[in-house]
Amino acid sequence: MIWLCNATLYDGKDLRDGKWDICVESGKVVEITPSRGKKSNFQDDIYDLEGHIVCPGFIDLHVHLRDPGQTWREDIDSGSLAAAAGGFTHVVAMPNTTPPIDDPSGVRYVREKGRKAKGAIVLPAGAVTVNREGKMITEMIGMVDEGAVLFTDDGSPVILAKVMRIALLYLRDLGIPLMEHPEELTLSEGGHMNEGRASALCGLKGIPRSSEIIGVERAIALCRETMGRVHLTHISTKEALESIRRAKQEGLPLTCDVTPHHLVFDEEMIIKSYYSSAFKVNPPLRAREDVEALFKGLRDGTIDAIATDHAPYHVDEKDLPFEEASFGIASLECAVAAVLDLWYKRGKPFSLKKLLELLTIGPGSIIGIDRTLKPGSRADITVLNLEKEERVDAEKWNSKARITPYDGLTLRGWPVMTLLGGRIVYDSLRQEVCHEV
Repeated sequence: MIWLCNATLYDGKDLRDGKWDICVESGKVVEITPSRGKKSNFQDDIYDLEGHIVCPGFIDLHVHLRDPGQTWREDIDSGSLAAAAGGFTHVVAMPNTTPPIDDPSGVRYVREKGRKAKGAIVLPAGAVTVNREGKMITEMIGMVDEGAVLFTDDGSPVILAKVMRIALLYLRDLGIPLMEHPEELTLSEGGHMNEGRASALCGLKGIPRSSEIIGVERAIALCRETMGRVHLTHISTKEALESIRRAKQEGLPLTCDVTPHHLVFDEEMIIKSYYSSAFKVNPPLRAREDVEALFKGLRDGTIDAIATDHAPYHVDEKDLPFEEASFGIASLECAVAAVLDLWYKRGKPFSLKKLLELLTIGPGSIIGIDRTLKPGSRADITVLNLEKEERVDAEKWNSKARITPYDGLTLRGWPVMTLLGGRIVYDSLRQEVCHEV
């Protein structure tokens, strides 16, 4: 039995007033009561969490774990541990592996290995098209039966609109979302960063914002026509977000997410960092006006979730001149801290409850995972210390990634404990708060 005592509680619906004791036993929450002081049963694990927040376990809809076939970059085991250290109890692994996850056996591989991992549960996403080539849809029913929670050709869009339309019709009946990476490849091809002032100063070929805008508009048109569920991932431009806002007002079954790095950084960081490849990502870091638009989308509910798009690479693939380096930012272990730190620095531009929703019930509702804490619910729990300040040190990460734009930054607000089904999978509290056995 584990007691989480004297905590502020966000239960998935409300950020409750006062202090609360949460009792966990046999994988479930068995009791939530107003705090009555420390327990005395020597058989219990008791954590005094005064000053901490207990939340439903965080969900990341978008991670690249490179398994199978690219495990020198990351694997399901290392990614699972990294996710738990970052406060996540569930992550969705993208299917752009080698081979891609485009049949039921591939989904089964990720599901079984993801359930056996020592950290967060890794859930499989299936490819929309065979070999992610955009020509023929995959065996979706069989993949859903094996545990696929969404479908995406991420790393690229579904190339042919006709194929995406057919896929949405199938998925509409299955009740599963299609996650679309909105990009018009003929516009972005050969680009390295956002097309604009910074690219002109750098002399690097830019990726125009129209590449994302066209991808979003296409997805919205197909969503409207089929009424299949569309989730638009890593939105980065103000125009794309405005299109999504209008589509939601129509009542279309459309959701979207934004990454921490598109909130924390903008295109100017590439110049300020002297062209560090750590800032090379697709979609690229955008202009300051886009960052402001994303914050507006967080405040007004247009954005449904924060997802990391964790994209780890080996140092030999990333520690290169900017033009030669791979696209991608690794962040699983510090993403939540980066968002909390930014929330503080911007003067708490929206409520803490809203921020926690973007990491819990928002992504949970998209893939059908209940994120409420109540007696009888599964004990997937994240504990936050909003006052903790710590320097990001990628050399100490569970992830295999070692190059990240967050490395060396001191961030305020960190996950300090993660429970999965009542089992502690990450715990940095033993040195920080009173722990009694």
